Amino acid sequence: MKLYNLESCPYCIMVREKLDALGLTYEKIDVPIWHSGRKAVFEASGQYTVPVLVVDDLVFDDEEKILRYLEETYEQGAKN
Repeated sequence: MKLYNLESCPYCIMVREKLDALGLTYEKIDVPIWHSGRKAVFEASGQYTVPVLVVDDLVFDDEEKILRYLEETYEQGAKN
């Protein structure tokens, strides 16, 4: 699981807090503040904005989608 992240981004913070609350292990890839320096994000998701979460062959490119996926997949009682 990889999270493309900008430390000061409030949406990234929300995702990191959810990942941590769920006790999930993930690789945090910090990206530059300038979109022009986010080649890795674009290669992973087709866009330059963060957060982006990559889980195996799944790519989530919006904090709402990421949070929904994490809740549905990893919250207690969710089917895996």
